[in-house]
Amino acid sequence: MTAPKVAIVTGGTFGIGKAITLTLARRGYRVVSFGLEGKQISSIAERAIPALRDEAKAEGLEVELLEADVSIAGDVARVVDFTLGKYGRVDALINNAAIGPLGTVIDTDEATWDRIFAVNTKGVFLSSKAVLPNMIDQGGGSIVIVGSGAGWGKPNMAAYAASKGALFALAASLAYDHFNDRIRVNTVIPGGGGIVSGMSLGRVGGDINRLGKEAPGTVAGRVATGEDLAHAVAFLLSDDAQTISGTVIDVGCFAHQGGPIPRKRTSENAVQPVKPEQVHP
Repeated sequence: MTAPKVAIVTGGTFGIGKAITLTLARRGYRVVSFGLEGKQISSIAERAIPALRDEAKAEGLEVELLEADVSIAGDVARVVDFTLGKYGRVDALINNAAIGPLGTVIDTDEATWDRIFAVNTKGVFLSSKAVLPNMIDQGGGSIVIVGSGAGWGKPNMAAYAASKGALFALAASLAYDHFNDRIRVNTVIPGGGGIVSGMSLGRVGGDINRLGKEAPGTVAGRVATGEDLAHAVAFLLSDDAQTISGTVIDVGCFAHQGGPIPRKRTSENAVQPVKPEQVHP
């Protein structure tokens, strides 16, 4: 009988990360997720571990939840050491942890810029670096990075967009460097508006009713959910995707290509035409 696969999820205790944690656990993964219990800049996520632990326990899911800072090498090493000590291997890493304060270059202070890059970009570097030796030794693995359409540049998101843009290059470099180690590296992009996360709620003052308002949504006729993104992650981790590496999967509305998708305006079927000047090459 094949042993269950083991996955580590960064920022895995709330929002999209929580959806990924539960989805993988329901599919038989042994999941170790970590995040911070204190409220972070631009996010409402805090004290999420107890509730998630209760939810996982009620479903009989094997989930280990730790508090750790993805931007601190010692914290990341502690999570990986815990995982190896308990399960003996790491088959998958999902780099989801991120913060996303809004702002232009002019109104973003240096400390905020540094913190965004520490979590969003350095965190992926540290987590990937920590699991790669084990994945190489065991003959392979899979890394999925949760990116953003902002990585191609969006207004009022200078630091966040820059940090996410760097991840496209980092993911491609990891995919090239570890192709012959049989380690697959892919990126998923949440899109369509309305995905509930600590970051998205933080941007609208915690008012969930403001999420998805006038959003383009998805081809399914609704906004994407954390579970939609989790399903894409699960596919990329699965044997069905064993030949896929270095790719970007959009789970929403072509956010990885710059968009825009026309927004619904006056009725369920009426949309605002896209003007030529709105189309980005």
